[in-house]
Amino acid sequence: MELDPRRLAVLAAIARTGGVLAAADALHVTPSAVSQQLARLEREAGLALVVRGGRRVELTPAGELLAEHGRRVVEELAAATETVAELTESAAGTVTLVSFFTAITTLVAPALPALQAAHPAISVRVVDVPEEPALARLRAGTVDLVMTELDARGHRSPARGLRDVVLLDDPYLLVLPADWTLPRGERRSVRLPGALDLPWVAGPPGSATRSVLDRLGRDAGVTPRIAHETLEFPAVLALVRAGLGVALVPRLALPAVPRRPGAAAGFRALDLPGLGARQVVVRHRAGRGEPTRAARVVLEALLARAAEVEKPAGAAP
Repeated sequence: MELDPRRLAVLAAIARTGGVLAAADALHVTPSAVSQQLARLEREAGLALVVRGGRRVELTPAGELLAEHGRRVVEELAAATETVAELTESAAGTVTLVSFFTAITTLVAPALPALQAAHPAISVRVVDVPEEPALARLRAGTVDLVMTELDARGHRSPARGLRDVVLLDDPYLLVLPADWTLPRGERRSVRLPGALDLPWVAGPPGSATRSVLDRLGRDAGVTPRIAHETLEFPAVLALVRAGLGVALVPRLALPAVPRRPGAAAGFRALDLPGLGARQVVVRHRAGRGEPTRAARVVLEALLARAAEVEKPAGAAP
């Protein structure tokens, strides 16, 4: 009996993704090709490797054991590919990067032209999808890098097999309509009890800004009055400009307006103590050979761009 290592890799993909369709997506082949490779591996092994039925495939005990061998085969091949790339000092391939609006506009888009000029063999595909599906695709191997935002004070370690690289800390500002004023003494208050009684434009539960607002409310013993919920910062600022509430907005999400925008912009942005910052991170797989050399090149470009963004105004290049 001789097992085909390529079919072991297919079994490993089924184990990792939980189904034939998902494995086909991860391997960039058709579902029928995955099913055929699986059937041939079962004939080679003389064992049933999966329990068929339903959309999600369950592996038999024998399937679990062989899938682990397949995982190691995939890791060794990835490591060998990386060794060749290092020996030839080459980086090539398509890197799929999941990002979000403000990161795309301030970090990704400015970084990519120079990267692709320096590394023409690397193709970067940028997609914007919600965080949970993005992380599922990262674990399944269909995307390479996922940019996400976290409350810098509550940064939790990623799930096993994943790793975070911090790009930058983006401080939160309190944004309010141009003709609104805070209760007296608010500038000296970390807890902002008066501001928390105002109507708020906030992100949905679980979003980074909502987590910060909830934290400020807990610290002050006040439940913030959420008047409007929206995730995208241009929509948040539109509601603030309309005089419908105040909001927490990270500095990078503000449009190019004077540092202290007033009536012309329709809002004022105040840098107050205690608001904290969001942490913009890139999440990648942490197995052997991960991230790939091409993905590392993209990550290094993002780190360089983040350093430019964080550089104080007037600092020497």
